[in-house]
Amino acid sequence: MTAPSNTIEPSVTAERVTELSAGDLSDIVDACTQAIVEGGGFGWLTPPDRPDMEKYWRGVLLMPGRHLFISRVDGVISGAAQLLETPSNLEAQRHSAQITGHFVAPWARGRGNGKAIVRSIEFYARERGYSVLKLDLRETQTAAIALYNGLGYVRWGINPYYAMVNGKMVEGYYYTKKIQDTDQ
Repeated sequence: MTAPSNTIEPSVTAERVTELSAGDLSDIVDACTQAIVEGGGFGWLTPPDRPDMEKYWRGVLLMPGRHLFISRVDGVISGAAQLLETPSNLEAQRHSAQITGHFVAPWARGRGNGKAIVRSIEFYARERGYSVLKLDLRETQTAAIALYNGLGYVRWGINPYYAMVNGKMVEGYYYTKKIQDTDQ
């Protein structure tokens, strides 16, 4: 069973996807590129060219243990995040999974896209038996920090040398949230 569509406002939905149509691929590349340009990319400081970005998103869908969640505004992909499952050889950490690559296009911010994506990921992760989610963010991602703080994620650590942005070292913040009790 996959996560249900999670509606925050009438025109905003979020869901797990296993394929992208040509139109969806175009939408996610556009949204991601805009987010990177506005400083909300997930590791990229400058957007790759379109063919490389398309390859990246096609690759995300092919990787075992990696699940893509998207938000849409009026049917157009407006944001995304990925859930990374813990590899089976990390048996002691099998109770946890990681949220990564979360972004919302600038034109869609403030409508509940980020929250809808996170809620869909949490539902899916619980369904898969995970009890803990974890993630990391740059200190410059203030909207994402506010989002995760507001959703009950707890910052447990700081890496003072997390990333280099425009020649300046920025901190990284590590977050976790217990999403269910489990005996795993």
